[in-house]
Parts: sequence; C-alpha cells; structure tokens
Amino acid sequence: MGLGKKTIDDENYCGKKVLVRCDFNVPMKDGVITNENRINAALPTIQKLVNDGAKVILCSHLGKPKNGPEAKFSLAPVAAALSAKLGKTVVFADDDNVVGENAKAAVAAMNNGDVVLLQNTRFRKEETKNMPEFSEELASLADAYVDDAFGSCHRAHCSTAGVTNYVKDTAVGYLMEKEINAVNKVLNDIQRPFVAIMGGSKVSSKIEIIENLLTKVDTLILGGGMTYTFMKAKGGKIGKSIVENDFLDLANNLVKEAEEKGVKLLLAEDSKAGDDFSNDCNTQICPSDNIPEGWEGMDIGPKTMEKFADAIRNAKTILWNGPAGVFEFDNFTAGSRAIADAIVEATANGAYSLIGGGDSVACINKFGMADKVSYVSTGGGALLEAIEGKTLPGIAAITGDK
Repeated sequence: MGLGKKTIDDENYCGKKVLVRCDFNVPMKDGVITNENRINAALPTIQKLVNDGAKVILCSHLGKPKNGPEAKFSLAPVAAALSAKLGKTVVFADDDNVVGENAKAAVAAMNNGDVVLLQNTRFRKEETKNMPEFSEELASLADAYVDDAFGSCHRAHCSTAGVTNYVKDTAVGYLMEKEINAVNKVLNDIQRPFVAIMGGSKVSSKIEIIENLLTKVDTLILGGGMTYTFMKAKGGKIGKSIVENDFLDLANNLVKEAEEKGVKLLLAEDSKAGDDFSNDCNTQICPSDNIPEGWEGMDIGPKTMEKFADAIRNAKTILWNGPAGVFEFDNFTAGSRAIADAIVEATANGAYSLIGGGDSVACINKFGMADKVSYVSTGGGALLEAIEGKTLPGIAAITGDK
C-alpha cells in the first residue's frame, strides 16, 4: 500500500469546498454515542482543514440501515459531539437523500473554516452498490476530496471510491496516513524477529491472513478458539470446545507449511477449560489436546502464557489480532492480559507493535494499555484485508495503486 504524494499536508485548502469521508460509525444506545474514539480520531484532519480556511463537508455511514432512512441511524448526535469538540457549530444537513436541499443550502452558505455534516450515506441504497448517480451528487458539492475513513476503505462504495471519479483533487487524511504507515511497517518494513499473534474462534476466517503471514513472520502464535481445530486435527481430545470439523486437513497443512517455511508456529499446549460458557462456571487447567468430555477450552493456560510471552518479549515487530480466550468474561482474561503485558514490555524495549481487529482493540482498551503500544488500528475488516495482501478500493482510488 503506497501513499505517494497524496496527503493533506501537500496542499493548502483555503477557500476550497472539501468533502471528507470520515468513519463516524460509532456505537450508539438510545440515540446516545457510547464510545467517541472514532470521532476523536477524525479531529486532526478536520482541524487542519478548518485551520487552512477550507469549507469542510463531512460524510460517513452509520450502522446498516435496511430500507433507506432510519431515525436511529441518523448522524445528528455526531454533529452535536463534533460541535462540542471543535468548539464551533457543525451544521447538520438532515436530508434523507443525503445530497438534498438542506445540504445544498448549507454548503452554499459556508464561509471559510465552516463545517457541515451530511446525513448517513447509507440512507441512499446506491451507496453500497457504488452507483455513479450518487457518487456524482456527492462530488457536485466539492472541489476536493479527502478520505480519512480507514475502517471503510476495503469497501468500494460511492463515498469511499466512486466519488473520486468525479473529483480529481484527492488526498488521504492524517488518520488514513497513520493506518497505511502502520500496515506498511508490519508488512514491508519489518524489524526482526517478527511475531504475529492471531486469536479468534475460527480458522476459516483467518486462512488468508495466516497464509500471507507465513511468508513474512519468524514466529506465528495461534490462540483463541481456533486452537481446538488444530488440536483435533492432530488427534487430540477437545471436549465440547469450539471446532471447525471441515478445516481439520487445512489446519494440518498450515502446520506443515509453517515447518517448510521455517516459521516457528506456537499453539496453546494447555488451556483453562470451563464446564459451561459463563463467567462463573467451574474451571480446570488441562492439556489443550486432552480436554475432558463436557468441558470446553475458554482461555490459554499458565504454561502457554509463559511460552507466548517469552516469544513476544523478544520480538522487534509485533502484530496482534484476536484475543487468546473469552476475554469478555473476567475469569478468562488472563491469557489475553499476559499477551498484552508482553507486547507492552517489548514495545518499551523498542519493538513496533500494531494492535488491530475489533476484539484485540477491545482487549487492549479493557486493560487500559492502548497508550503503551505503538499503534491501535481503527480498522477491523480493512486491516485484516490489508494483512491478507488485498488491494483496498478506498486507498487505491486515491493513490492509483489499483
């Protein structure tokens, strides 16, 4: 993923109408934003454009409206939050068709340094189909386009890709720039040893990532629920642990592939098992390949924690995607915390650490360690596709790396 010369620092936007695609897909409950991280992440780009004297037109999706406009997915609360954070009124153009009379009037009335927020782009069904009509309407509002929504850049939608067919002055914002640089750091500018930790419940959802990483890493740590597919594949007993029976051969092939490539593959040798999927169940530590009937592996055990932590502490480049266990339950957070502690220690000793993917980010935030690692990505699916080596449409549209 290249950046070329297309960042917002390469230009002064004074007097220009700039359409900025942000990621304001924030969690909401009863119309109230419950986590403002994504809004905060967008502020540096917005502030730079305001300081330049640009006319800043923001757009984003929120949730997945099924049949056109739905009040619960309105971006009105985001406009209020932005107004408070920027210390100036952010005009909300409340048009169900996004580029309607309110939007056009709000943009026409803008002075340099003003900010307007459009309604949820997914209120238009054309958005997710990347249809030219809506792309052209969005483009008609602006002289320039800035993409700062890494979390959406793996989708070829009107507001992330199609609009660039009609606005030729394009760039990436500060958040997007940081995300691209972080991915490049762990995939193309590797300081060794490079250790990747992959967690999560399913091997099937991580196949392409694992295969791409096997060409790059020195050590690959696999934890979480996918452990038990590997254990069963080699003939182990896994009780009622989560397993993908259709992927047993694949698991064995990945073990062989790692061996052939000289990659050290670490799996959980012991597990903390529970007799019920709940925080308060009975627990026991047992070998990951010998879990009793009626019990399921829900976290890594103490021997594995030590083994994983040793590998991580010696790393110079670290990628963490996916927790080691059911970290949502406090009694099963120890494995993920051991990984996080080791990453923090390695980072303090000069390693570059990238945390990405919804659950790992939730983990590092739960432990209050987000400021002790090198970078926490805002992109779930986008980061994973980048790690798989795929071209991301929203970035390709700006950089020309198609």
